[in-house]
Amino acid sequence: MAGRSKSGDRADGVTVSFGAKFARSDQFKAVFREGMALVEAAATYLDGDGRKEARKLRPPHSLAYATESMRLTTRLMQLASWLLIRRAVSEGELTPEQAAEEQRKIKLPVMGSEQHVRDLSALPARLRELIEQSVKLQERVIRLDQMLGNEAPPAAGDTDRPLQTQLSRLRAAFGKEAE
Repeated sequence: MAGRSKSGDRADGVTVSFGAKFARSDQFKAVFREGMALVEAAATYLDGDGRKEARKLRPPHSLAYATESMRLTTRLMQLASWLLIRRAVSEGELTPEQAAEEQRKIKLPVMGSEQHVRDLSALPARLRELIEQSVKLQERVIRLDQMLGNEAPPAAGDTDRPLQTQLSRLRAAFGKEAE
């Protein structure tokens, strides 16, 4: 235990960032690949077979499809942003301070707060699969974010007005162009 104090801290005052080490790990690379593959799979589905399947749905299922596909897209954009920021830090493209500023724009939900339409079973099977995969990935990212110390409490009223919250987040991420 040379170089360490009784508490386990390094005696030379150097601390090792868990976040920086994690972002270079094989585990992070696997999560990153999985996340980006899921984004691509969802885009391919929603632009192809998903459109065809959506046209066959009748109200209110067509509205449910539109709602859930928008939620899926938003969720995946947030996850991709989080993953890209983490990777940018590990590759030296962003400083931890810049990353912290960028991550403030990404609002990960509270674990288990996802709400879906009542009749999810009426939606196409592939959309349901993508939703399930994205929620599982989101839960992993939320846990990782909390482990990395980036947990932010939800803003007051976020759960009361989900559409307004998402629009505000898009404006914050993309500026006034999102209006």
